[in-house]
Amino acid sequence: MPAISGGDALAVSLKSHDVNTIFGLPGVQIYGAMEGLYNQSGIEFITTRHEQAATYMADGYSRSSGQVGVSLVVPGPGLQNASAGIGTAYAASSKVLSISGQIPRDMIGVERGLLHEINDQLDLIRPITKWSTRVLNASEIPEAVSEAFYHLNTGRPRPVHIEIPPEALSESSDFSFPEKGSYAQTSPNKQSLINAASLIHSSKNPLIISGGGTISSNAGEQLIRFAELLQAPIITTPEGKGSIDERHPLSIGSLRTRNDPYNSLISNHDLIIAIGTRLSFPEILSDQDVLQIDIDPEEIGRNYKKTHGVIGDASLSLFEISNEIEHKLSSNQNRYSEIAKLRDYRLDESMRVSPHDEYLKVIRSALPEDGIFVSGMTQVGYYSRGFFPTYYPRTFFTSSYFGNLGYAFPFALGAKVANPDKPVVAITGDGGFMFNVQELSTAARYGINTITILFNDNAFGNVKRDQKTLYNGHTIGSDLSNPDFMKLSESFGITGIHVTSPQDLQHAIISSLDSTKPVLIEVPYGPTPYPF
Repeated sequence: MPAISGGDALAVSLKSHDVNTIFGLPGVQIYGAMEGLYNQSGIEFITTRHEQAATYMADGYSRSSGQVGVSLVVPGPGLQNASAGIGTAYAASSKVLSISGQIPRDMIGVERGLLHEINDQLDLIRPITKWSTRVLNASEIPEAVSEAFYHLNTGRPRPVHIEIPPEALSESSDFSFPEKGSYAQTSPNKQSLINAASLIHSSKNPLIISGGGTISSNAGEQLIRFAELLQAPIITTPEGKGSIDERHPLSIGSLRTRNDPYNSLISNHDLIIAIGTRLSFPEILSDQDVLQIDIDPEEIGRNYKKTHGVIGDASLSLFEISNEIEHKLSSNQNRYSEIAKLRDYRLDESMRVSPHDEYLKVIRSALPEDGIFVSGMTQVGYYSRGFFPTYYPRTFFTSSYFGNLGYAFPFALGAKVANPDKPVVAITGDGGFMFNVQELSTAARYGINTITILFNDNAFGNVKRDQKTLYNGHTIGSDLSNPDFMKLSESFGITGIHVTSPQDLQHAIISSLDSTKPVLIEVPYGPTPYPF
C-alpha cells in the first residue's frame, strides 16, 4: 500500500473493524480525520448539533445492536460536552469508542492557552472509560484502533477513548494494519462452578436476579434453561428487562427497589443468584447467601459481603453451571402456578399509579412486541421500569445509574440508525427534551424516523412535586417556560401531533409507525402522583 495520511489510516482501521456509522461534529483539530472519512467508502458520518448528542447516539447505536458505537469530536470543550454520553455508556456497560482530537503534539502539557486546550485531557476521561490512549504519530493509529476494539470486545463492555493530535492525522506514512481480532469471552474457573453447583443444590428456594450483563452476553437462552432446571422465579433489574420475556411463567417482572411489595418476600429466598448485575440494592436482602455471576471481578461482593462469585461471561457461566447441576437436581415439579401468584402479587392493580399506567398500557399495545422503547428520566419513564412489559432483549433502555436528563431523544436516534426496520419510541419530559432539542435538526436531515413522546408539565415535574412535599409547598427553580412544540416541529420539518388522552396517544403512535419522517407527540401532563 502506498503511503497514506493518518486520517486515511484511521478510516481504514475503523472500516476493517466493521464500523459503518460515526456520530460527531467536525472541527479544526480533526480535519485530517474528516478527510480520511471522506476518502473511505462505506462509513456514514452523521453530524449532530452537540457533542453530548453524538455520544448518546453512539450509545443508543451500541446497546440496541450489540455493535460498537463510534463518536468523533474536537478536544477540550468538545470532549467535555461528549462526556455526558460517555459516562452514561460507562454506567450502562456499553461498547462506545470515543475518538477526539488534541492540540498540536508539541504543545500538549505546555498550557499556552491554545484553542480547546485542556491539561491533561486523558485525566478528564479516565473515570468514565475502561481504557484510553494518546496517539502521537500516524504510524501508531492502526494499532491503537486494534487495541481499542480488543478492550471493547473482551471482558466487561465499557467505553474506550483514543485522542489524536492534528499532525498525526495529517502526516503520511507506510502503514501496517493488524488483522481483525478474534475475541474469546471469559470462561469461568472450574472450582467456582463446582462451588456454585453446591450452593444451588443446597438451596430450597432460590431467586434469580437478572441484570444488563445477561443481555450484553446474549445469555437469554441459557438464563431460561438454568431457571427452568431450578424452577426458580426470575426478577430483572431495569437494565435487565428483556433478558426474559416477561410473559414467561418464571418471570415475576422487573425490580422496583422502592415501594415494591416483593421486598417483604425476599427473605423467603435462601439463595439469591445475581447474574450480570452489580447488586446496588443490598438493603432489600436479608442475610442470605448470594451467588454472583459477573464478568467483572471487581463487582463480586462489592455491594454485599455474603457473596460467592463466578467470574465469567454470563452465557458461558450459565451453560457450565446448568451442565453441573442438571443431573444432580431431583426432578422438580414445575412451579408455574405458584410463581404466577407471586407475579400477580407484585403487579396487582392496587399497585398501579394513574395516569402513568394508562399511558404506558397504550404505548405497549401500540408498539410491536420487538419495538424499541427508550425510557427517559421523566415521570412515566420512572414508572415504566416496573410496569412496561418487555419481551425481547435490547428493546428497553434506561440511562442506568447516571440518570441523565436529556439522553432519551438522541439515544433513540442512535438506536433507530442501528435498527432502521424497527419502530423506536422514546419518552421524555419537557425538561429533559430541551437538553437536546437541537437534534430535531439531525433527525430531520438524516430522516431518522423515531417517535418521541413528550410529556409536558412545564416543569421539572419530579423535582417540583418533591419540593412541594418536602418543603411546605415551596418551589424554586423547577418551573419552566417552553416553546410551542407543534410550531417547533413544523419549523424543523418533522411531524408534530398534540394529544390529550391515552386513547388519542395510542392512535397517534399507530398512525406514526409507518411514517418516513420523525414524529414528536406532545402530551400535556401533570402534576402527577409519585411514580416509584
